[in-house]
Amino acid sequence: MDADLGGGVIKQRIARAGEGKSGGSRSIILFRAGSRAVFVYGFEKKERANIRQDELEAFRELAKLVLGYSESELAQRIKDGALIEVREPEEESSNG
Repeated sequence: MDADLGGGVIKQRIARAGEGKSGGSRSIILFRAGSRAVFVYGFEKKERANIRQDELEAFRELAKLVLGYSESELAQRIKDGALIEVREPEEESSNG
């Protein structure tokens, strides 16, 4: 984690190939350790230095909502298409 912005909001730097993290992209993630990480926004460092205070407040409010979802509420939001679940690809079987 690069920066804890409070209220369940973190900022993570993303390196670009051959350039490292400092000039790369930034992502805003709603995060609860051991429970849930929800990507909500990304931007290029060269296009904007940071998010505004009003955006941070909106992300904190969103974090309260999304990180408070029960498993069934979360599953329903995914089913409705309001959220998209991203999973690590399963390894292919070497038996075939």
